[in-house]
Amino acid sequence: MLASLSIKNYALINELNIDFQEGMSIITGETGAGKSILLGALGLVLGNRADSTTLKDLDTKCVVEAQILIGKYHLQEFFESQDLDYEPNTILRREILPSGKSRAFVNDTPVTLSVLNELKSKLIDIHSQHQTLQLSDQEFQFQLLDTLAGNENKLASYKRGLTQYAESKRKLEKLQIQQREAHQQYDYNLHLYNELVDANLTKDEQPELEEELEKINNVEDIKLNLSEALQITQDEQIGIQNLLNTLENRLNKIASYSKEYEELASRITSAKIELDDITVELENANENIDFNPQKAEQINDRLQLIYNLQKKHYVQSNEELLEIQQNLSEKVATVENAEHNIQEQEQELAAISLKLDELATKISETRKKVIPKLTKELESILSDLGMSQASFSVKVNLSETYYKNGKDELSFLFAANKGGQFGELKKVASGGELSRIMLAIKKVLSENSQLPTIIFDEIDTGVSGEISNKMSKIMHEMSENMQVITITHLPQIAAKGNQHYKVYKEETKETTITKLKKLTEDERIVEIAEMLSGKDISDSAISHARELLN
Repeated sequence: MLASLSIKNYALINELNIDFQEGMSIITGETGAGKSILLGALGLVLGNRADSTTLKDLDTKCVVEAQILIGKYHLQEFFESQDLDYEPNTILRREILPSGKSRAFVNDTPVTLSVLNELKSKLIDIHSQHQTLQLSDQEFQFQLLDTLAGNENKLASYKRGLTQYAESKRKLEKLQIQQREAHQQYDYNLHLYNELVDANLTKDEQPELEEELEKINNVEDIKLNLSEALQITQDEQIGIQNLLNTLENRLNKIASYSKEYEELASRITSAKIELDDITVELENANENIDFNPQKAEQINDRLQLIYNLQKKHYVQSNEELLEIQQNLSEKVATVENAEHNIQEQEQELAAISLKLDELATKISETRKKVIPKLTKELESILSDLGMSQASFSVKVNLSETYYKNGKDELSFLFAANKGGQFGELKKVASGGELSRIMLAIKKVLSENSQLPTIIFDEIDTGVSGEISNKMSKIMHEMSENMQVITITHLPQIAAKGNQHYKVYKEETKETTITKLKKLTEDERIVEIAEMLSGKDISDSAISHARELLN
């Protein structure tokens, strides 16, 4: 329950601290006194959006703090899921800075507005005057049925399944699009791929072929130079081998005289050995070099194939061609495997759909079961509220469409008079009737949920006399299971509260300030008498006020 509300620098409020209690609390005050400001501040701390225009003093931050007792309402799991410290006496705080930026805290832990709003749905139901319009909103009607049916866990499972279904369907559509696109290019890609496969390319093939062709094309020049090189090496008079033999003999004769000459002789011997090896390789090269026109043609043809493929694919090397071959292989495989992949995805989607259908059917069945009880209770409460002929026609039917809360299509119709035509609530019910219907619904919900607090903002609009007495009785009955805070203009309802607060304005030379105080028993009598007769309070009004309170 809401234990206290602290407001600083908000709208017409400088500073205000209110303590609330269990049971039914009444808030009254003249029109424009600031009752809506209180609700605005409470909405702010519960996650409503705001900006710097809500500040009374634009140079000072606005702070709204609510103390809420939640020990009885099994919210530990929610706090753990949001990584929040659980406290039976939970403090919600909202700060609006002069810059317009805002901060929100739960037990001094910073939170987002979405977390606050989710927590709000578990703590407080604020019924504003315009909320009666929700009566014709199907989402609200479904929430009513699901609360009575206890569908919370089933709906949570359904929503998780619906997320999986949407993701699986997205994957299937993507595969189908890819398949269509790939099919359009398949024949061409397959041709390109087979062309590269048939070419049997290797990474370093091109430079090796180009080198070999260069040798064949210059065979005469190579042959001439190899022959001359051998002549220079092997000539008996001036050949390098002969000269090195002579040099080696000369140095070997003096090698024993010093290490210096010995090292020189050794180096000459090494050079001679290296030259001998080179000479042998020159002889082999000279013998093997020969012009082979057939070989030259084969290499030319092979290189031309490679050059054509490179030109076709706008690349410069076999390495790049092999990368293209791999990419083409994957594209071809995608098409060839697409049907299998699509079948697998279709099977996955069908399995998810089957589970969703089972859940949706269970949700629908539980909704259908509570409809007779709901309509009976609503009609009974409305009968007490002066609508004895009111009746509802509520039907749910399974469709083929997946909605966010199941597969049901809902018909929630109302008739105010016996034999009257059923129609949408907003079309066939008056403002006063809508207020009574909403109160009846809130009464039913209060008996089937563990919501700690409900706040009625002038739900008595459009009613008076005996009906207001009946409404106050219903609200008082609700307060036995939950905290009820009612903002009202009717003395019959004001008199039913366990405690009574008055909102009023106080004017100074500089400004107007909204204030609130808890009324004593005598002050309540005066306040209710004023609600009965206006500012000029008569003795009969005082007497009537006492009777109402008693």
